[in-house]
Amino acid sequence: MANHGNMFAELPSAALADEAVADLLTGPNVKVERIVSTGQASPAGHWYDQDWNEWVILLRGGARLLFEDEADARPLGPGDYVHIVAHRRHRVLWTDPEQVTVWLAVHYR
Repeated sequence: MANHGNMFAELPSAALADEAVADLLTGPNVKVERIVSTGQASPAGHWYDQDWNEWVILLRGGARLLFEDEADARPLGPGDYVHIVAHRRHRVLWTDPEQVTVWLAVHYR
């Protein structure tokens, strides 16, 4: 784990098979990740149900996030953030396949 860096360094120039997740900071009660998407979405029928709270901000690109308890997906663009409490089921419906999407996710207890 580096103690410095740039959120936009070493971004892929082509589509990835899977999202690229890099730990930026970890501790007993916190984990900060950079997530890079190139058109990925949650698998059909899959809902994230996490033990930790998560605060996520979209830094670049675009995405749509759906919560199990909401009828409509939330569109996300650069600067949009969402707080997801532990065990609130959600899924990523779409990330922009035409450009790299960069997320910063903070998981905490």
